[in-house]
Amino acid sequence: MPALLACLPGLAAVVALALCASGVERAAATGPRPAAADPYTAPRPPVVPRSVWLGEAARPQPPPRYDDKVLAVFVHHTDTPNGYDCADVPAILRGVYSGQTGARDWDDIGYNFVVDRCGTIYEGRAGGIARAVTGAHTQGFNHRTTGIAALGTFTAGVPVPDALTDAIAALAAWKLGGTGSDPRGKVRLVSSNGLSRYAAGATATLPAVAGHDEGYQTSCPGAALTARLPDIREAAARLQGRPG
Repeated sequence: MPALLACLPGLAAVVALALCASGVERAAATGPRPAAADPYTAPRPPVVPRSVWLGEAARPQPPPRYDDKVLAVFVHHTDTPNGYDCADVPAILRGVYSGQTGARDWDDIGYNFVVDRCGTIYEGRAGGIARAVTGAHTQGFNHRTTGIAALGTFTAGVPVPDALTDAIAALAAWKLGGTGSDPRGKVRLVSSNGLSRYAAGATATLPAVAGHDEGYQTSCPGAALTARLPDIREAAARLQGRPG
């Protein structure tokens, strides 16, 4: 009997350890699990680096500014002539860059990306295409957004090339996929500037793929391109693998 009693403390410890381990296993099986990654992403489309089109025309500028994520895309047009040869686009972009950093005295081109009528995507503002670079494209809504400019003028009645809208959709699908934004949905953005359509500090509910005029008093991106935005949203959603 004394020998048996001497063994009880050790036996009790073993039982307690077994019960503890069992409890840990149950907690692990029933407790909170890490959230699954958003499945609605899209591959990165080809993008021509700014070094290819800008070259030695680059001006000294401050370091890029960044946001924590990209929730929405604003679509613009550059309000430049449409009848260009796509081989001439680098020179045209240097002209846009020169106008914005020269006459307007901006620190860099305002758009994060520019797409030409042949469907080629060009890196615009410096800072890295895969990062949430703060642009200068939509007064009040440069934060947590990406600015995509269609090279040309797309007012009412102007044909909008499918190659251009397809490229915008591919770019929007990729940039929004990182944060799970549905290109067909709405997002909440905070205005940083009272010169926008919303008072500074106001929260606006806007399309995840919006025209420039959704956030600012302007006719940009033109009536013809605005009419194609529903198609762009649907195409971007398909590229993300979202159900119809």
